[in-house]
Amino acid sequence: MRTKKWEVTSAKMDKTAVISVHTYKSDPKYKKKYRVTKKFYAHDEKNECKEGDIVTIKETKPLSKLKRWEVVAEKKAKVASKK
Repeated sequence: MRTKKWEVTSAKMDKTAVISVHTYKSDPKYKKKYRVTKKFYAHDEKNECKEGDIVTIKETKPLSKLKRWEVVAEKKAKVASKK
């Protein structure tokens, strides 16, 4: 079973969190690297995820048109102190 660990981008929907995973690819001809972003819609049963949290998601059966992942563990993001 696949798992991913990344930051929550949006948690505005009911029982759903959007996690954006960034990867880098290389152009075959010019060898320039560029960033590719993939969105994963994950089921959050208790609506505990907030934007900026670091979560672990795992693959599951299809729950809706876009949701194929569910939140397993959540780690609160550190808030930077203002000086």
